[in-house]
Amino acid sequence: MGDCINADNNLRAPNMSTQAIHADDHLHSGDDVAPAMHVSTNFNYSKDPAELVTAKDQHLGTLDRHVYSRETAPNTTRLEAILCSLLHGHAITYSSGLSAVHAAYIYLNPKRVAIGGGYHGCHGVLNIHTKLTGLKQLPLDCDAEELYEGDVIHLESPLNPTGEAYNIAAYAEKAHSRGAYLFVDSTFGPPGLQDPFLQGADVVMHSGTKYLGGHSDMLCGVLAVQKKEWHRGLLDERTHLGNVLGSFEGWLGVRSLRTLELRIQRQSKSASAFVAWLDGLLHPEAARSSANADEASSSGNSKIVRDVVEKVAHASLQHKDKEWLEKQMPNGYGPVFAIWMKSESFAKTLPSKLQNFHHATSLGGVESLIEWRAMSDSTVETTLVRVSVGVENWEDLRDDLMNGFKALNN
Repeated sequence: MGDCINADNNLRAPNMSTQAIHADDHLHSGDDVAPAMHVSTNFNYSKDPAELVTAKDQHLGTLDRHVYSRETAPNTTRLEAILCSLLHGHAITYSSGLSAVHAAYIYLNPKRVAIGGGYHGCHGVLNIHTKLTGLKQLPLDCDAEELYEGDVIHLESPLNPTGEAYNIAAYAEKAHSRGAYLFVDSTFGPPGLQDPFLQGADVVMHSGTKYLGGHSDMLCGVLAVQKKEWHRGLLDERTHLGNVLGSFEGWLGVRSLRTLELRIQRQSKSASAFVAWLDGLLHPEAARSSANADEASSSGNSKIVRDVVEKVAHASLQHKDKEWLEKQMPNGYGPVFAIWMKSESFAKTLPSKLQNFHHATSLGGVESLIEWRAMSDSTVETTLVRVSVGVENWEDLRDDLMNGFKALNN
């Protein structure tokens, strides 16, 4: 039941938006169009004695019916079927993004992990493994010779909290040259924007709480692998770790994936427009579009922004990396970017001056968020604010942010 369904190779693969709506059709029963939510934790065995087999002859990856929801359940199985299609690998869901990271490192059990910046929670998980197993943590850009067979390069791209991208293919080559594995946290590059498997990743992780969920109302973690034996091993271990996704969250996840492409396309496009506008005001002499140049020269907005903003970061500004970046993210860049303010006071105050942004942590929802990031991440500079662009009209968001900058100047 856990393995992905193989498509007919003679048929053109459906578009992502079609897969998101129909990849779980083979699991549908009944006449209802919208999937029902199943709350049962246990399920009847077959009434046919000939179909009953002992536990030692069963495997979660091959079961054709549900038994106990710590193993599989209808809603989470439907969610995983869609994720298999969208992520192009065998997908396993977990109770949160960090529980997925934890599960991956329990299964891989490396002696060394090379990791750089990014989400502080992943570093916390690795610190636990260091305490339990003596795991050695290396810098992301350590010499390849410091890695050995079975070790892991842990790469987050795009990066939290800046939205900047790393060359996944280059790190895959480095890992594989030493018999190591590449683990990619692709939370900020959801399906439709980035497929790390095409760049050589061995394990892909998503905090499904973010873009896969997309409505700020569910916790979820996802691992995707392309090796069937890894998939079955992860399923077996999930049963004993107990970090399974709940049925309600599975139901919410299916609902959310139906609109994933629509949301991501709008959020990505809006974020890139937002960043181009802001960068144009910060650097009017180098504005890359006539619209930005006109605005910078015909109003005082450029001076207002430059008085309070130090810099902005986002993958769309990595102009020197376009050759590999456009291959890695051909459909657009992530909807998160970072702004460094001129002072800590400006960074703390800006969120309170905005009307269309929630001042809250997390990201990926339909609503736009802004966060004085130092409140939740002790590793970042206190002048940094993280922006997660939602599905609102980006020009309304732009005007709101501009009014916020003006308020700081007063």
